[in-house]
Amino acid sequence: MVTKPAKAAPDTARRSEKSRRAIYEAALALIGEVGYPRTTIEGIAARAGVGKQTIYRWWDSKADVLLEAFLDLGEQAAREAGASDQEPYAIPDTGDLAADLKAVLRATVDQLKDPRFEAPARALAAQGVVDEEAGRRFTTALLEPSIQLYVDRLRSAQEAGQVRPGIDPRIALEFFISPLAQRWLQYTGPISYDYTDTLVEYALYGLAPR
Repeated sequence: MVTKPAKAAPDTARRSEKSRRAIYEAALALIGEVGYPRTTIEGIAARAGVGKQTIYRWWDSKADVLLEAFLDLGEQAAREAGASDQEPYAIPDTGDLAADLKAVLRATVDQLKDPRFEAPARALAAQGVVDEEAGRRFTTALLEPSIQLYVDRLRSAQEAGQVRPGIDPRIALEFFISPLAQRWLQYTGPISYDYTDTLVEYALYGLAPR
């Protein structure tokens, strides 16, 4: 008598991860194609090839799905850039504040121009303008961690005597990131390495003659 080998039990963890990645991709694709308001849980489920109950089992709302998908996209980009899960990303501290800020802003320009990021980032930003609750959630999840990196780097520069003691790092960082964000969001001009390098020079060295 020949017995058939028993079938291996389905790998539910692998299946779940495959579904999760499909949902991330579907959510980001839809928000880029139709915008945040017209993106629905049903639409994400259909695009991902899963039942909507699968999405509701993992997330409470569309906003939760999109935020997690966008955060995952950022983590993928960090890994592609060589970041380690064991060593959280920080703005480099080479001792040259201007060079360090220019480097990280150039990386930001690259990300803002990346089609994977641009469409969903614009859609989330636009929704945050008209929906205060969504805006606060997006800011807390997506922006505040990056803002804190600038605060930490500027504070380190203060401790090294490269920035005046009375400067508030939380306000000072807006000299470089706010103009870049406004230009990108409102299409008031091109974003480039030259532009962000100039922002750093103007912010650090001021406009008045020395």
